[in-house]
Amino acid sequence: MNMAAASTGPQGDWNPALYLKFEGERARAARDLLSQVPLAAPSFGYDLGCGPGNSTDLLQKHFPSIELIGLDTSEAMLAHARTRVPDAHFLHESVDDFHPDHAPDLIFANSVLQFTPDHEELFPRLMSFLPQGGCLAVQMPDSAREAAHALMRMIAVDGPWRDRLMPVVKSRAVISDAQDYYDWLSPHCARLELWRTTYVYRLDGAQGVVDWFAGSALRPFLNPLTDKERETFLAAYRREIIKEYVPRADGMILLPYPRLFIVAVR
Repeated sequence: MNMAAASTGPQGDWNPALYLKFEGERARAARDLLSQVPLAAPSFGYDLGCGPGNSTDLLQKHFPSIELIGLDTSEAMLAHARTRVPDAHFLHESVDDFHPDHAPDLIFANSVLQFTPDHEELFPRLMSFLPQGGCLAVQMPDSAREAAHALMRMIAVDGPWRDRLMPVVKSRAVISDAQDYYDWLSPHCARLELWRTTYVYRLDGAQGVVDWFAGSALRPFLNPLTDKERETFLAAYRREIIKEYVPRADGMILLPYPRLFIVAVR
């Protein structure tokens, strides 16, 4: 299957199979976040940006008695999640529209809030939905400044698709510094933990890097393009990746991938 076709589902929807190709690598950050949630037995929680249900599955196994609602904007991802975690409830809803009917003990947001703007307003708003002692647990890739992301933007502005992709380039959010999240959250918290971890992913050469991002960060760049243009874009991206990330002796590329973690208790 060519990667231009594999990168997205129908009408540019997320592709669960491609996303889950790296389930082990993606799940590690979710597990690391979950391990720091200081709740013994929450009864009700939300999994924002639940994707294909991998994070919802982790939550259910960690808190067997919890009632879970997963939110996502991808019907393909939600269909996969409903099969994977049949005991949870899933809604087609964006973080922008999120407003719980009653207060959850836990709001879990693994690798999703980086797509949502206005964090100065968003994070206090999420905290306001929690009861006393409730927890907001967030993990966001902090990789927009990394070379792999810079190359996406470079190819977008240098190609014949420039006019279509400039809005994508301009909208690429760079998440704020940890100090900002501390300032925005600390007035609303009894406890606040922040940390940054750089994971190093072992990927199968330049194509492995393409596959990694085709399931996530490359999607907004590929969605406006024709199939032929996607192939051209990805071929250019592969060439630049090889220049920037020298394969090791075994052909593997080591991709540094920083992530910011936040655990806030009201």
